[in-house]
Order: sequence, then C-alpha cells, then structure tokens
Amino acid sequence: MNKKTQLPIYLGIAIAAGILIGSSFNFKNSANSIFKSNNEEAKIKRLIDYIQYDYVDDVDTEVLLDGAINQIVNKLDPHSVYFNKEDFASNNEQMQGNFHGIGVQFRLNKDSVVVTKVLDGAPSKKAGIKAGDRILMANNDSISGVNLTNDDVMGILKGASDTEVKLSVYRRSVDKVIDVSLKRGEVPITSVSTYYMLNEDTGFIKIDRFARTTYDEFKVALDNLLSKGMKKMVLDLRDNPGGYMDIANEIADEFLEDNKLIVFTKNKRGDINKDFATEKGDFENGKVYILINENSASASEIVAGALQDNDKGTIVGRRSFGKGLVQEMMGLGDGSAIRLTTARYYTPTGRSIQKPYDLNDSDEYYQKFNDRYESGELVSADSIKVNDSLKKFTEKGKVVYGGGGITPDIFVAIDTTQFIESKYANTLILNQFGFDYVDNNRSKLEKLSLNEFITTFDKKDEVLNDYLKKLDLNVLISDHKKSILKRYLKVNIARYLFEDIGFNKVLQEDDKMIDKIFELENIE
Repeated sequence: MNKKTQLPIYLGIAIAAGILIGSSFNFKNSANSIFKSNNEEAKIKRLIDYIQYDYVDDVDTEVLLDGAINQIVNKLDPHSVYFNKEDFASNNEQMQGNFHGIGVQFRLNKDSVVVTKVLDGAPSKKAGIKAGDRILMANNDSISGVNLTNDDVMGILKGASDTEVKLSVYRRSVDKVIDVSLKRGEVPITSVSTYYMLNEDTGFIKIDRFARTTYDEFKVALDNLLSKGMKKMVLDLRDNPGGYMDIANEIADEFLEDNKLIVFTKNKRGDINKDFATEKGDFENGKVYILINENSASASEIVAGALQDNDKGTIVGRRSFGKGLVQEMMGLGDGSAIRLTTARYYTPTGRSIQKPYDLNDSDEYYQKFNDRYESGELVSADSIKVNDSLKKFTEKGKVVYGGGGITPDIFVAIDTTQFIESKYANTLILNQFGFDYVDNNRSKLEKLSLNEFITTFDKKDEVLNDYLKKLDLNVLISDHKKSILKRYLKVNIARYLFEDIGFNKVLQEDDKMIDKIFELENIE
C-alpha cells in the first residue's frame, strides 16, 4: 500500500480510535460519556469492519489503531501516554515491582548469554546459578547465536510460576557444563537500590522509582538503618522519574507529623483531594537531607515538595524536572492502556510545580535540560529563573516558588570537571571493558570486600593503561582526563562486581552533593 492510500485510512482510524478511547473510560459522571446511543458505537465498529474485510488491500487494523491512538494522545499533554500490549506488560512489571521467571540479569556477549547478576530470593539463586555463568540451553531451546536479542532470551527464561525449566550452564571458573533444574517463580524488581550508613549516625537511602513495592522496601531500609544508630538521613531522589503518588505519600508520611498536609490534587471539575500525614511516621524526629536534580520528577517532587513546604529537612541539589500532573492508567480492553492526565497536584503551600508545555511540541518539552545548561542554571543558582507572582511562604516563613520544579534550599552545581569527550569515555566501550575485566579476573576479584576494592583499585594504573591501549587513539591525554577515566572505569567495574551498592559507594567518592552535606554537618 502506498503512502497516499494509507493517509485517509489512518486519519479515519484516528477519529474512530478517539471515540473508542472515550468509550473505554470509567467516568464518574455518566453525563460525560461520549456515546449517546448504541448506534454510534455500531457506526465505528462498522467502519473498522469495512476496512478489515472490504478494503482493496490487506490492512493490519491493530497497527493502524496503535498509530492513530498515539496521534490523539500526543495532542493532549507530554505525560499522557498510550501503551500497546507489549509495552504495557513491560511497564506493569516495573511498576508492580515483580515478574515471573528465573531471576537473573544477563548480558549478550559474543553470542553468549552471560549472567551478570543473580537476584536475591530468586529461583536461580536457590539453584546455585552464579554471576559469570553462560546459559547455553533452556529446556530444548538454544540461547546462543548471532541473531539472539534480549527479548528472545527474556521470552525463553520468563514464564508462569512453578513451571519447570532445565538449564545447561557453562561455568568458566571450572571449565564445565552444568545441568540445573529449577522452577520459575515470582522475582522482585527492587526500586530502593541501595541503603547503608555513611558514618556512625548518618544513613543513605537511594530510591530509583516509586513502584508498588517501594514503600515496603523503604521501610526495610529505614528499620535497618535505625537499628544501626541512624539519626540523620540522606534520601537520594536524583534521576528518579516518579511513579505511584500514593507510595510517595506513604514515604513522605514517615517524616511528617500527624495531620500535616502532604499534597492535594484538583481535577477539571474543581474536585480537590487532600492527603495528610498519619501517626505512623518513624523518622519524624530525625534530620533529613533530600537530594534532587534536573531528572527528579513527579512522585520525587511530591516528596521533596511536601518536606520543603512543611519545613522538614533540607533539599540539596538542582531544580527538579517540574512535573505537576497526575495520571491514571486506564485499560482499553485488549491488553493495551492509556496513562491519562486526570488532575494537577499542588504542594502543601499551594504550589503547582508543573513547567510550561506546548501541546504542539512535546519533543521540545523534554529538551529543557539543554536549555537549563545553556542558560547556566545547572552551574549557578543565580541563573535559576523564578516567578515572583508564584511565590509562597512556609509556616516558618521560608520562601518557595511554583511554576517549574522544586528549587533546592542548598544549590550544588553540576560537576563539569567530570565531563570528558565521548571518544575517551564511549559508553559501549567502557561497559564492554568493565565486563571483560571482571569476567577475566572474577576469581581474584571476588576475594575482595567492597572496601578493599575501593581502597586498592588500580594503584599502578594497569587497568587504566589497558583501557587506553584498547582505545587505540594514538594521542596523549592529560593527567586530569586520565583521573576521570580511571573513575569511570572504577564505577563500571564496581557495578559488575558489587552491584548497586558498589556502584553507589564508588560514585560517592567524588559526589559533590554528599560532600556538601558533610560540609553542612562539619564532617571531614
């Protein structure tokens, strides 16, 4: 079918899809229903039937509908999103915090499936699978070869709980193929990636997103650190894109006194819903620092805004993303769904922190990082643009602003000294080098504790020099660039060897926001 033939069909299906979407919503007020009679529903169905059965060429109406619905939703706002069946299933796994399978993370390396991480509590852990193992076969399916994709592997390894899978695994350390039989099960996807004590009384908790299981994970981390003597907390919400609003409210509740307002929402009918703190908070008397940056959005901003407006804790970092819209996920009946903006949310002082957007240019909306960098906002607090007409005051008289993100109490500039040309720090090359280094030296490296690794890594620059040889650029680079590259290598290798806790602890060796907190606390 040529493009001219496709266009009128596409537009027609777009109109049909728009009406069909409306009919699928569960409106509280039935007067809002788009359909006034069954005749209109029948009319849309008849149009699709005509195209499917009588149109001159074969047309995949599902593909047309997907494209049409996307066109419609893209005209609403930057955060209303359509998910086809496959994308919705994947998104649902991430947000529900679990999936069903054997519980490994893997990397496709030279046509092999190499296990990079065995998830705690997963069937693979109980069966003795180890990082570095090559999975050759799963039941009768070969999972090696040049045409293999990540989706292919996940499709084979995932499956319903209690279904059996027989694996053939090559273990490089003993040069043997091992047969392993296990049953698939529920595998958790953690959203609280790291927690530990920074010093004798200061704990650190990193939240990557606000999934359905995040509050429970947070409580485990909180209770663990309280048992170790935590009196102060660093809550890291950097690069956290958000998630479930009720989960953000539960976490904010842990810091706020009873009946303090956390957040309120307002829909187009003017209905207001308020969420208040309850009596359950376990860190109401503790001191808290909240780390945010330009990629902290949505539920992250709800937590930061609730604490800032209630004069609880100190917000450290850079102005957050600026997403003040609330979405609800609505199924469309065939496994697909739309995440539709249904309200705006406001911080306790009444701030909307939604940044402006153009309905006709959602791409530009997500390019604001470049604008912030070019304006100097990421390197200077004085460059942050605030609107005095949106000024609010907390109970203790602190000035806070609406109109586009949470402005931190303590500004920390982006560390431009760590920027380096991609020819030296190409992500693909770095990742491959880090993987190969751990894979080739696993027996030696696994004898090291994390602290030993941090203090002894590459004292003679042997790893760095091997990496520079691999780049084969035939140029001399400065000592400063070498030190940056060495840090990149160390972080990358720590991630493969010690997972999230290693990754974060090595990053914190030169973390300007953590340094700022220690400065505020007068800690050397």
